[in-house]
Amino acid sequence: MIVTNLLADSTIAGLVVTIRDIQERKTLEKQLTHQAFHDPLTNLANRALLSDRVAHAQARSQRDGRPCAVLLLDLDDFKDINDTLGHGAGDQVLIEVARRLHGCIRAGDTAARLGGDEFALLLEDTPDASSAREVTGRITSALSDPILIDAKEVFLSASCGVAIGIPGAPEEELLRNADVALYHAKEKGKGLCEVFEPGMRAAVIQRLELEADLHRAVERSEFLLHYQPIVDLQSHRIVGAEALVRWRHPQRGMLAPGEFIPLAEETGLIVPIGRWVLEEACRTIAAHSRGGSAIHVSVNLSARQLQEADLVEIVAAALRDAGLPPDRLVLEVTESLIMVDPRTMIPRMRALRDLGVRIAIDDFGTGYSSLSYLQNLPVDILKIDRSFIHGPALAPGLSPLARGIVDLGRAMRLVMVAEGIELAEQADALKISGCELGQGFFLARPMEASAFESLLKSTSTLPRS
Repeated sequence: MIVTNLLADSTIAGLVVTIRDIQERKTLEKQLTHQAFHDPLTNLANRALLSDRVAHAQARSQRDGRPCAVLLLDLDDFKDINDTLGHGAGDQVLIEVARRLHGCIRAGDTAARLGGDEFALLLEDTPDASSAREVTGRITSALSDPILIDAKEVFLSASCGVAIGIPGAPEEELLRNADVALYHAKEKGKGLCEVFEPGMRAAVIQRLELEADLHRAVERSEFLLHYQPIVDLQSHRIVGAEALVRWRHPQRGMLAPGEFIPLAEETGLIVPIGRWVLEEACRTIAAHSRGGSAIHVSVNLSARQLQEADLVEIVAAALRDAGLPPDRLVLEVTESLIMVDPRTMIPRMRALRDLGVRIAIDDFGTGYSSLSYLQNLPVDILKIDRSFIHGPALAPGLSPLARGIVDLGRAMRLVMVAEGIELAEQADALKISGCELGQGFFLARPMEASAFESLLKSTSTLPRS
């Protein structure tokens, strides 16, 4: 309000009062402030508001000694919902999840969406992990009911990471600790909750360092292949070899696949690593073939490789550049991998087979494919998983299940390869059952390319020890 004194003006002789209605401006300012601190889709607090409230809660806990807690939550396989039902359906799911989360907390707590399918809860006056787990229990129960989207039921689970505040610590530390706990929960599986412990940070740092080293390893060609002979169980003649990748780490020494392949899969580095393995194996076996050894090489394909649209072209180029006949290459895929997306995997396997390469199902018997699928798969070889040829049931011979797998393969006219043979009795039982080929420590251990070359030059038949 503005007042202008015009009493001295004889024509007016009064006061002029000017009033401006600023309600609209105030409403707009309020809206802008709300938008700056809230998620537009779910109307929950956003990261900025959450950080501010965590900072206040930490300062308050330093005064009164009553800690708060932060819970980070990540929906499992949310990408699949967007991919199959569309992003509109995904948004509806996020809105419903936000509503359910808000119903799991008290009036003084804060629910926030940090982006994508990641949510956070600030739990005031939460002194210990037990109190926080009561909330995670309510969340698990709330998310267990299906969400109806376009007449389809969507079932959810979530991974949670919890960090209990240390009075006076910066809010960034509390949020970072919750993120570390969430990472550990997702590493262990789906629908799990982990509470932060100091030792977790060291594990994450080690993992980040290993990831950085893995990137450099691809650039610096720190990988090498070992070859494990595949042997004819009747004649003990070497007929092929499986190429097994190793990492010669500059500080940690020789690393086996189990120590870095899962990380390579997760980061996508398995694609360039797998391509190098394929090309190097083809070159090595082509050189042996020119030396007179008519053997084949088996190379494992990962899930990420099978999903690459240009996989067939990559395999064709590797064969062409190495000068290796296609029938000398065996590509191994796991049974469970095929069944994840058979509509995509089976046509790709057929295209690979059309090149002239052979396809093997690795770890057969451990997956969940039906016999009707197996009958239609473009497959040449079945590899019997080691778990079926180990155990006390092998004393008089093969277990009934192992014999059944061999009989099935023979009935389908597939070549049978047994993995993990460690005893002479196992080799004899497999040979009697009709299994043609085998590999394992009893027959020969994996060896570097130079040792494998020397073995082939010295003999093509392994001793019958």
